[in-house]
Amino acid sequence: MTVNDRIEQLIAPTVSSLGFVVVRVELFGGHRPRLQIMVERPDGAGPTVEDCASVSRAVSAVLDVDDPVRGGYVLEVSSPGIDRPLVKLEDFERFAGLDAKVEMAYVMDGRRRFRGRLLGVAGDKIRMTVDGLPVELPHADIQRAKLIMTDALLAPKEEQKTS
Repeated sequence: MTVNDRIEQLIAPTVSSLGFVVVRVELFGGHRPRLQIMVERPDGAGPTVEDCASVSRAVSAVLDVDDPVRGGYVLEVSSPGIDRPLVKLEDFERFAGLDAKVEMAYVMDGRRRFRGRLLGVAGDKIRMTVDGLPVELPHADIQRAKLIMTDALLAPKEEQKTS
């Protein structure tokens, strides 16, 4: 289990009790490490600044007890934003029909980066159309993925469902 997974496991119940779900946990190294926690409401709505402050205080207390990160770090709680990262299998299903960038940990079909329309999930694979062709990418091998800012992404949710 990675440190990011361990932290998510520790904080998820607290974040849930505040009415949010964890989108992503990522510890960035460096001289002064930064622990980034992205949260949103179960309906997909982003948190307010006050919500982020509340989550930060609650999560900080949990992390102080278990102390999964050695030494000091900066805690950052935020919304995933409009061009949100895609992390869990459910994210790829939820945003089917929208455009995304996916970077693989390993070369697949001669490339590591894929850009195209999400088609959903089949088992443990992400389905998308890339350059007009269907592609299936193993979720476990995805290094990073996010939505691409497009008119469809910016459209009201009612329009996204009919597109």
